[in-house]
This record gives sequence, structure tokens and C-alpha cells, in this order.
Amino acid sequence: MFGYAGKILRVDLSANRISSQALDKSLVREYLGGIGFCIRWLYDMTSPETDPLGPENILIFATGPISGTIWPGSGRLEVAGKSPETELIGYSNSGGHFAPYIKYAGYDAIIIEGRSNKPVYLYVEDEKVEIKDASHLWGLNTWETEDSLKDELGEDVRVACIGQAGENLVKMASIVTGKCRVAARTGLGAVMGSKKLKAVVLRGTRGVKVAKPELFMKLLEKGIESIKGSPFSEHYMEFGTTLLVAPMNSIGRLPTKNHWSGVFSKADRLSGEYLVEHYRVAKRACFSCVFHCKNVLKLGNEIGDHPEYETLCSLGSNLLIDDPEFVIRANWLCDKYGIDTISLGATIAWAMECYEKGLLTKEDTGIELEWGNPDVVERLIHMTAFREGFGDLLAEGVRRASQKIGRGTERYAMHVKGLEIPAQDGRAQKSMGIAHATAARGADHLTHCTFLDEVGFEEAIAERFGSKYLPEMADRMSAKYKGIMAKECEDFTAAVNCMIICVSAGFLFPPLFWWGELAQIYSSVTGIDMKVHELKIAAERIVNLRRAYLIRHGISRADDKLPERFTKEPAPEGPCKGQIVEIEQMLDEYYEARGWDKRTGWIPEKKLLELGLEEAVSQLRDLGRLPR
Repeated sequence: MFGYAGKILRVDLSANRISSQALDKSLVREYLGGIGFCIRWLYDMTSPETDPLGPENILIFATGPISGTIWPGSGRLEVAGKSPETELIGYSNSGGHFAPYIKYAGYDAIIIEGRSNKPVYLYVEDEKVEIKDASHLWGLNTWETEDSLKDELGEDVRVACIGQAGENLVKMASIVTGKCRVAARTGLGAVMGSKKLKAVVLRGTRGVKVAKPELFMKLLEKGIESIKGSPFSEHYMEFGTTLLVAPMNSIGRLPTKNHWSGVFSKADRLSGEYLVEHYRVAKRACFSCVFHCKNVLKLGNEIGDHPEYETLCSLGSNLLIDDPEFVIRANWLCDKYGIDTISLGATIAWAMECYEKGLLTKEDTGIELEWGNPDVVERLIHMTAFREGFGDLLAEGVRRASQKIGRGTERYAMHVKGLEIPAQDGRAQKSMGIAHATAARGADHLTHCTFLDEVGFEEAIAERFGSKYLPEMADRMSAKYKGIMAKECEDFTAAVNCMIICVSAGFLFPPLFWWGELAQIYSSVTGIDMKVHELKIAAERIVNLRRAYLIRHGISRADDKLPERFTKEPAPEGPCKGQIVEIEQMLDEYYEARGWDKRTGWIPEKKLLELGLEEAVSQLRDLGRLPR
């Protein structure tokens, strides 16, 4: 099989059993790879009764057909399982070099089931696969774990591991590869910890066969030319996602003080420009990527990657902290413990606001919670990773923490479906409001990637949607047409995450490639003649099956909502002062574009049958969750 390895590695930790199976070729056309494979397997292998931290949950490490090729941004990894934080579908995506080596070892994905009775790690070297004792690694942080495994097995191995947060079943625990590449969201590190699986270690010696190498190289050359010719690419190559701090602050979209405001007066100290000028010592890239968007920073004797935009907000502006050195150190500390900076920062921000309003007291927390105090935040990071004192509550995530405390604290918990809201504000960019509300894994900007109205990519909007949608679709503070944009961008993002290619490698930012280019790349690698309309149907099938998973768990329109901070509290300052998110208007438009029922948010039988999802029809009918 061109592009695909053609095998899935299956590991049952309860039975200490290892096996491989041929990749089901029907999955290839219908679900493509990456996130598509993950959604299909999660739908089939987990259910509403599955305990996310029980042995019955599965953990998937998946690649796509483009993984391991030299296409820019093809080093992405998809990790999936039922989320312990939301108890819904969980998936997370990270860069680095781990995913290609799954392919090089001869597999398209690794599916891990069961639970070991002692700490173990999985070692994969081509056909040689072993479950090995990890007792000596348990208790180490992720950086120490990777160093120890490389000392033991050789510097050329690739490692995905958990730190103390995953071991302690912190609901927002992450999985770390290459020390600074993190599959952070939805708590999959806790799933790994629940299985007593400390690490997955790879060594692969095989390559990836491309069906049409000459065509692939022509597309590659043209693609790199487009990337290098974009003015946005040049800026992104220099600063990575940290470039967003200044422009997002300028439009009132930089989360500040638990999303109360979108303007931070000291944002310049957290900007990419400031970090590069004062702390950069080198640059590096993920596997086979021309962007080289990662800046290597040095503080004292310690070296690591820069904090991403999301972390600069979650551990910076959203906590009223303007100390760049603290945010850098806190980011590395979270990476070492293996904990999601977005969820942790949002949960701490909730606690600080509740403390300020007298809804939490020192009797609850054990310490004074002061806005802008780095020492307090650092202490809370430690407490959360080890579930010590008040940290045991924070480790549950903001929804559970607020529900356990009560007293009206729920109002200040910034989440959707149990997942904390990342560094966007729908009051300043309406498309992000609908994206957060409808994202399948909970509050998320990367399920839809509605970046086109951030700075008004009018030319790309006209090319992709048609000039009839201008100027409203490009106007970030207009709710009109944002449901249409969200639907199309969500489908396209799903297709990109099947391949699996970085969304910031020209597909969704900067907006250089669209459906036609993606179909051509896929066909050149796999030899499968994939037409644009076929690719779109596959993407829509994945999105609808993902929604069917949620509906099976009881999700409806009532759950596609935002905290009242965004829908009832006008932005207090900045360029979007007075704005709210008109979520109901955008939901109607989004559901209509999807062909879903506006009243319930459920999928009609006709739509499911059109996409070949007959089994979902049967299950949802039995549950009484097909719209009438």
C-alpha cells in the first residue's frame, strides 16, 4: 500500500498480548487516516458505559498517509481515547518526530487496550515489539524519562511519555514527545497513566513508499514556493505562534483575567518579538518542515522550546502575569509534569476570580490566591501535578472543580462540555465563538480552525467561499455567515488531520492550500484517485460520526453553548467593547449548513444514510435521538 504501512499494532496490557492486523482497506477511502481512523475506532470500541480511566478504554497513536513523507508539516501525531476530563470523545494532536517513526516501524497506528498491573513501557522496533518493565521510570518527569530511555536504548529512539500528572490521573494530563511536543488536550495522559503505561518507545528502519514520486515532487516544489512567497509565512517562520500575541491584543482577543477582557496592557512583554530578542539561542523544526517555527530559549542553564501562544495567554495574560521568564519556566514545568497548560491556566484563573469575589476562601485553598503572583501559580502547578491539597481539586478540571465547590462558582468556569476555553474570545472574533461552542472535544479552536477572519483574509475567503459572502464573512465582529465558515473549515480541518499535516503549514494558516491541493497530494502519495467531492464526503462522514458519538452520550443543542461571560457580558474594553457572541444565530446557520436539526442539534436519518452511517442510525433510533 502506497502511503500507508498497511498494518495496525494491537497491544492488550491486561493480557500481556501483542498482535498486528492488516489495515482494513475500506477504512482507507472512507476514513482516510489520522483523526478519521481514531473516530471510527472510538465509535466502535468505546461507549457511554466506558470508564475513561478503566481498562476498557483504548488509547490510539495514529498516523496518516502523508506521515513520514517529506511534505512540510507531515510530522503530526494524532492521539485519541475517551476523555477523562469530558467523558466524551477525546483527541489531541502534536508535532515533533514521533509519528513518522510509527510508520517507519511498519504501522499506521498503535491501539492500546487493558491495564498493566505494574508500570511498563512499550518498545517497538520494526517487527520486534515488547512490553518492558518501567518501575525504574515511574515517578520521573517526562524530560527525565526520555533521557533515561535514550541512555538505556540509544539516542536514536523516539519517545512518547507521561510525567507525574499522568501517573496521578490528573484529568488534564498530557502526553509528551521530544520533551517539548505535547498532545495536551482532553487528558489523554491520564488514560495512559491509568493503564500503567509510562512510555511508548519507537525505533523504525523502514520508509514510506510514494505511488507517484515525480508528481509528488512537483507538488512539493510548488507548495514550498507558495509557502516561501507568503508574507505571513516569513513572520510565522520567525516567531511561530507567539507572533499572535501582539495582533490578538490589538483586536481585543487576548484572554485576560479569566476571559473578563481581551486586552492586556503589558502584552508586549509576552510577545514573540520580546522572547526572540531576549532569550532565543537557536531554532528548530518538526519533522520535514520548512517553517522552523520553534524558537529555542535559554534561561540560566536550562534550554527548551518557547511557550506557544496559548500558553503565553493561559499562564500569562489570563492570570495577569507579565513576567516572560516565569511563563517560560512554567511552560517547561508543565511539560515536565505532563499537564495541559490551557486547562491548568483556565482552572487557576477560575480559582483566582472566585477567590477575589469571596466565593473561595483561604480555608478552601490553603493559600492566598492573588492575580499576577508567579509564586502562587508555580506552587499551584506543583500541587495539581501531585494532587496535593487544593491541587487535588484543580486536577479535576474547571467544570468538576466548580461543581464540587458550588456557591455560584460555576458562573466563572470557562469551559464548553467540560473542556476549558483556549486563548480566543468570541466577542472579538465571532467565528471562534461558534467554533468553541460546537467543537466535538469541547471548547477548542483547532477542530474548526476558523482563522480566515482573524485579520481579514478577504482574498482567501473570496476564493474559497465566493465574494457574495463579503464583507461580512471577513468581518470578525459580524456573526453573519460564520456558521457557514465554521462548517466548511471543520470539514477541511478533519481532512487535513487525516493526512496528517500541520494546520499551520499553509492549509489553514496561512491560507495557501485548499481542497484541490489536498486531494492532489493524497492521490500522488497513495495512488488512489481521490476527487475533491470524494474527499469532502469522507471528511463530512468523519465529522458526522464524531457528532453521532456525542449524541450517543446525550449531547444536544443545549450543550453547544458558551459561558454567559461571552453571551451576556459585553466586552468591557478595547476594539470590541460592547460586543457579545450571538451564539443562537450562528448555531442556526451552522446546523443548517450541516443539514442537522436546528431544534435538537441531532443528525437526521437521511443525512446519516447519505454518508453510509447505517449503524449510527440504528443506535440513535434505539436511543430516541433521531430528530422527528
